[in-house]
Amino acid sequence: MPKVSLDMPNQILLDIKRHVGDDKKFVSVADAIRTACRKMLDQLDSIDERHGRLENDK
Repeated sequence: MPKVSLDMPNQILLDIKRHVGDDKKFVSVADAIRTACRKMLDQLDSIDERHGRLENDK
């Protein structure tokens, strides 16, 4: 799996970390970011589909 490096405002990282850990939604910060990216891509696909821009290349 490729690794990605990015700069992120500290406040966003702190907000993410509030949802990471035992008995929380995500097991790691990486898991939270991957999940957010998947959700964003699903939303963008939905928008593109509504506007007739989605190509069936998946």
